[in-house]
Amino acid sequence: MPLTFPNPCRSFDEARKAVRFLGHDGMFEVPFYVEATALSRGAPTRTTEAACLLAFDAARNAIHEAATAAYAKGRRTIYVLTADDFR
Repeated sequence: MPLTFPNPCRSFDEARKAVRFLGHDGMFEVPFYVEATALSRGAPTRTTEAACLLAFDAARNAIHEAATAAYAKGRRTIYVLTADDFR
């Protein structure tokens, strides 16, 4: 079964400085994080919770594509997407 993203919910994880979201592979939840620096494109002033969530929403399709590519490389317990995943 392919990885899907049926739940549009996302949240900011202050400790990780990342946005957390879930993918699903059949009945299994797959946790993902996308680092704030990947969302801010290197602009440190855009790493606030509000800025990160807005950036995530604006780039949701690209983020889901990067998450799918990372998931296809091998199974892990969590996936952390960095700026390198969007190049």
